[in-house]
Amino acid sequence: MSQLRNEAILVWMLRGMAIVSGAIVLLILVFLIWETLPILQSIGLTRFFNDPSWHPTSDEFNLTPMLSGTLLVMSGAVLIATPVGILSGVFCHYYAPPVLAKLYRRLIELLAGIPSVVYGFWGLVVLVPIIGRIHPPGPSLLAGTLILTLMILPTIALVADASLANVPPDYLRGAAALGLGRWAIVRGVVFPAAKSGLLTGIILETGRAIGETMAVLMVCGNVVQVPKSVFEPVRTLTANIALEMAYAVGNHRAALFVSGLVLMAMIVALVIAAEKSNKGHIY
Repeated sequence: MSQLRNEAILVWMLRGMAIVSGAIVLLILVFLIWETLPILQSIGLTRFFNDPSWHPTSDEFNLTPMLSGTLLVMSGAVLIATPVGILSGVFCHYYAPPVLAKLYRRLIELLAGIPSVVYGFWGLVVLVPIIGRIHPPGPSLLAGTLILTLMILPTIALVADASLANVPPDYLRGAAALGLGRWAIVRGVVFPAAKSGLLTGIILETGRAIGETMAVLMVCGNVVQVPKSVFEPVRTLTANIALEMAYAVGNHRAALFVSGLVLMAMIVALVIAAEKSNKGHIY
């Protein structure tokens, strides 16, 4: 009887936490809409993508350069970090000696705990000058992509490691009994079995890449433009908010909240895409 009561209390606590979490997300969304509603009613949504440039003091509110900068930096980092993180998990589980695998995991855990400003500072004093010697000016889309890759790599690597560890050993023994080689087992058995966890890791790293601010702000150059090459400076939506919110007033302030609403929409789209990708998957 006591066990049933404890389980009922646990269920109610979990429901309560779920309700609180959902309410917080809903309140954030309502707050963003409330702050952006006046400017959306006065100038409309299309001007945020059709205006000549981003000059809020001159009533020009084009977010396209910052949106493109965000998408380019995020996409580049995810495209590099995803295969590296997943293959590092494969190496640890199926190729590396146990001592080396354990050491590698501790290193990845250490990288996951480094503050973003430290990554940004290292990129500013080490990586940016190296890129500047190759192709001036140095602060650039490439610098932001490389720094962001380092920052999100621990996320996908650790999630991939945990997902691969949860593959049932019977799957591996059965595949080995059929005479499959090690890579054939990984490609044909392990990856399909760990698909859900790997997708979760990709979603988590992409979410962090979209929302990262300080490190990207320090190394990207913060020029409002659509870059024509990886060596040109860019500004992301998050960096734009961080740089201008302190002195923004009126429509300028409201336009920065529109930037936040765009970021929220990107995260919602990411979650919906993840749900559709996992739909019908058997765990």
